[in-house]
Amino acid sequence: MLSDALHSFGPALDEETLKVIAHGALTPTHAVAFCGYVKIVRSRFGVDAIIKGDARWPHRVEDRDLLYYLAESFRGRLVKELPASKGHMSPNGREAAYRAKSLLVQLAEISVEVAQSVIASDADGNPLLPAWFLVEAARDMPRLVEARR
Repeated sequence: MLSDALHSFGPALDEETLKVIAHGALTPTHAVAFCGYVKIVRSRFGVDAIIKGDARWPHRVEDRDLLYYLAESFRGRLVKELPASKGHMSPNGREAAYRAKSLLVQLAEISVEVAQSVIASDADGNPLLPAWFLVEAARDMPRLVEARR
């Protein structure tokens, strides 16, 4: 149903109409995620560009849904790419972990709540990110924040 509606409106579909259609066809959670995804497709934002430093986290209030979506994508990337043990990390992996901590600081400057969602445990209280990364992130945050001033 959503696909049919999107096709009937065509590529000139504005953001407000997209929200109405998405919320009419999907659950509220899925509608917000879908609208965030569409913003990523339509804009210069993307988690890869943010990680590489080619783009920044979106900071406008009207882009908050996009920020949540990107933060979820970022967390998924960290879960996938960070090894369970720090001893199994390559030099590129260490650089990626440092960059991830820096990106968490940038994200927290925009929204502490969104940054916390990246490092939060799952619904059962189990950490999603490796323990070594969480410890390092907590340890390095003050220094990373100071470096941004």
